[in-house]
Amino acid sequence: MEFLKENEPISANTTDAIAEGVAKVSVGESDVPTKIVSTISEYSYDNPVESEFKKKEANGELLPEPLLAENPGRFVLFPIQADDIWKMYKQAEASFWTAEEIDLAQDIKDWQNLTGDERWFISHVLAFFAASDGIVLENLAANFCTEITSPEARCFFGFQIAIENIHSEVYSLLIDTYIKDQPEKTRLLTAIETVPAVTKKAKWALQWLDRKYASIAERLVAFAAIEGIFFSGSFCAIFWMKKRGLMPGLCFSNELISRDEGLHTDFGCLIYSKLVNKLPESRVHEIITDALEIECEFIRDALPVELIGMNANLMCQYLQFVADRLLLALGYSKIWNTTNPFDWMEMISLQGKTNFFEKRVGEYSISGVGVESEKQKFTLDADF
Repeated sequence: MEFLKENEPISANTTDAIAEGVAKVSVGESDVPTKIVSTISEYSYDNPVESEFKKKEANGELLPEPLLAENPGRFVLFPIQADDIWKMYKQAEASFWTAEEIDLAQDIKDWQNLTGDERWFISHVLAFFAASDGIVLENLAANFCTEITSPEARCFFGFQIAIENIHSEVYSLLIDTYIKDQPEKTRLLTAIETVPAVTKKAKWALQWLDRKYASIAERLVAFAAIEGIFFSGSFCAIFWMKKRGLMPGLCFSNELISRDEGLHTDFGCLIYSKLVNKLPESRVHEIITDALEIECEFIRDALPVELIGMNANLMCQYLQFVADRLLLALGYSKIWNTTNPFDWMEMISLQGKTNFFEKRVGEYSISGVGVESEKQKFTLDADF
């Protein structure tokens, strides 16, 4: 692709690890995966080049973008100018939660009942999540929050930073709780440098942090792909394990975080829809296809879902379905035209019907947030 050059291996250590498959780890004495074959290619984004669209942006060949224009009113929120952006911010605000709401007492017991392969898989999924949230956070703070001058959008990005911090805390907490071996814990918490499967996905995401090489439109599409595609396979795998009735803390946190990331992806699509200078379909298809291929490789070869009893081909079909849905949300045509092979994933949104007094459910939202101020009044007339 025009934006990138692939010309160096990640490192000698990574090359050695690739040649040997995935290095053996010690999540437990017998936790070496039984069927790992890594096909991670030598993949480097260390020498990016300026995209054609960035060149046009830098040379002033594009129309002015209202979202990026100097906005003297950006320091005062009211009157609201972008109702749809504000509404999505209030939706995010109403969904706030904290790491302290995740009960891991049963997880500690269940962890010992998982197979070695399952423990290996979960620990490496968490390692990817822990690293990737930091990349999303840096992009928000260094780029989108400073580039986009809409005060309503900045409200959302600011709140997204807060919730991504909570996601990061939860993933680190899960690793800290499940993994007792200190060297292995350190390896997982530094997965960008130590786990080849995570390194490749992280490098693809990191390239989009530098606004010198990609336009705002390209970066919005790329980060929608990161949150909408890169996370989907791992979310799906954890929901699959939920069927066994184990690891309720992990599964509940997955429910909350996947809901948040879905909203973040939707918001990225909303902001993209407001751009004057949208990308041609071929460029968007290129970015989405690139992300999908890396995710399918990750879930099929680098971190194979067969370890937890899932069908890798069906998982890749599911990812194609997710990618097509993202393309439609961005305003472009589908590529794969596949159906969702996992009907049970469509039911995830209905799981909020569980008894509130059993646990706080993923569909729960903070009372009163998003309700018009004149309707906020105390009453004893409510039906119970």
